[in-house]
Amino acid sequence: MRIAGAYGVGWSRRARHLREEPKEYDDATLAQKVQTEIFRAADSPKGTVNVNVADGVVQLRGKVQEPGLINELVEKARHVQGVRDVESFLHLPKTPAPMDQ
Repeated sequence: MRIAGAYGVGWSRRARHLREEPKEYDDATLAQKVQTEIFRAADSPKGTVNVNVADGVVQLRGKVQEPGLINELVEKARHVQGVRDVESFLHLPKTPAPMDQ
């Protein structure tokens, strides 16, 4: 009986841990979290994309090789806990960079 009780307690703690509580991060920490997430893959455009954060709003700037990669990076950044919004200034080679508004 003791083992079953310990097993049940372990499962309940794991279930609570899986549900991350909302946290507030400063902009520097949030930028590091976004970089970790979007540059996780070995073939990520780490050297050509810059990540800036101001008041929880992520700005992605730089050049990527494929159009689909722009949306992928934006969505990955958007799903990082603490990100309020994402502004993309990413562009393809030989195309002008989008302008700040």
